[in-house]
Amino acid sequence: MSDTASKAPGAIVPSADANRWKALVFIALAQLMVVLDATIVNIALPSAQTDLGISDGNRQWVVTAYALAFGGLLLFGGRIADLWGRKRAFVLGLGGFAAASALGGAATTGAMMFGARALQGVFGALLAPAALSLLAVMFTDAKERAKAFGIYGAIAGGGGAVGLILGGFLTEYLDWRWTFFVNVPFAVVAAAGAYFVIREPEGGRNRNPLDIPGVLLSTLGLVALVYGFTRAESDGWGDAVTVSMFVASVVLLVAFAIVESKVKAPLLPLRVVTDRNRGGIYLSLGLAIIGMFGLFLFLTYYLQVVKGYSPVKTGFAFLPMVAGMITGSTQIGTRLMTRVPARLLMGPGFLVAALGMLLLTQLEIDSSYGALLLPAMVLLGLGMGTAFMPAMSLATQGVEPRDAGVASAMVNTSQQVGGAIGTALLNTIASSATTSYIKDHIAGATARPQQQLVQLQGMVHGYTAAIWFAVGILAVAALIAFTFVNAGRPGSAPVASDEGVEDEVPVPVVAH
Repeated sequence: MSDTASKAPGAIVPSADANRWKALVFIALAQLMVVLDATIVNIALPSAQTDLGISDGNRQWVVTAYALAFGGLLLFGGRIADLWGRKRAFVLGLGGFAAASALGGAATTGAMMFGARALQGVFGALLAPAALSLLAVMFTDAKERAKAFGIYGAIAGGGGAVGLILGGFLTEYLDWRWTFFVNVPFAVVAAAGAYFVIREPEGGRNRNPLDIPGVLLSTLGLVALVYGFTRAESDGWGDAVTVSMFVASVVLLVAFAIVESKVKAPLLPLRVVTDRNRGGIYLSLGLAIIGMFGLFLFLTYYLQVVKGYSPVKTGFAFLPMVAGMITGSTQIGTRLMTRVPARLLMGPGFLVAALGMLLLTQLEIDSSYGALLLPAMVLLGLGMGTAFMPAMSLATQGVEPRDAGVASAMVNTSQQVGGAIGTALLNTIASSATTSYIKDHIAGATARPQQQLVQLQGMVHGYTAAIWFAVGILAVAALIAFTFVNAGRPGSAPVASDEGVEDEVPVPVVAH
């Protein structure tokens, strides 16, 4: 048993790393870069498509190439971080992401762009779990952990909307290439800071040999799953390739689970996901992201196509949601996390977000931003920020340090797969409802202005139909949080020692 484990209750925990708060700045900067990239490129896509001569049929690969590499390799990236050391994986991931971003900005052909996006996904899959697991092993005091994960959760939730603003500015006033080049200074500063400031705690590495069958099965299974949902959006759910992707994904992931239960050093130890609290968090987070991604997509189109907002104005229109997320995460979540059980933050948080989503089911062509969209966005932001914060913390709390990388990777995997499902599923629902509405109403519209009005009404009808589904999905996420997440106050949960022995740490903990 470790020295920590042998101490009597109430003993003073050894001094924490003095540079941990400086390290948080660089970890947060890297996380912001990854989250920004998810939305910033969407704004630039129309301009990039024209410049590079990418066809309508192939343009989806600018998004899909990144999603497949990122989603498919996350578990592998988390395991590499556990094996090599999180700091080394973090710095290497940042360097690779910067180089891939520079390649994307300098792209002269569609193929070069697709390759750059795939490379961004590869290094993002190494960087993202390393960042979260560094936080998990560096912040073990309950109150400090609450603050650190509050900041991280706010960035994880609100960074996408900030990406819309930055993407709008760069595309409108400079050039689409700057949506890629902007990553380079972010990555260089974060990598340099991390190299000099981060000191990873000793004894937390998992030096077991790599589980090669697990790597292959999980990567291929996740790639098939993400591609299946991406293809469903463009080719339909009944498409032969779409169906075969889903079948292949199920077979591969079931085989992966069987292999992991039998091998000596699994890629994903089943103890990480079969824990009731962590399993509930991965599931509820994935569902919540499904609702959120659909919303970003629909509101962006609603504001730009229906309302006629510019890209920059659209980005600013999302600011109340960002403010709500920051407030929910750093004020509500952080202050209450050490006082109430996590489910009493996550469950109500998802319900408040569902209430905001419910308001958006009332969207019309002439809906007022101030009267409808503003309160809905504030509620969504507050709810998601409050729920994300304890979820991010509890997903890695009590896990053995040697498993911190894969536990962190599972958080990212649930978000990435949730995003792919959300975009495909809700977009399909919206498109179907729009087509049906226009078919039923277009006959009565004889003049061109009337036909255009019916088209817009059909579009908004499709959005509201999909948003109703998102409301239900968020309600299910809340139910899962209330039912599965039964841990007490996160501050009193077990914290793993360096050798992987879980010790009960009383609250408050004396730390300097």
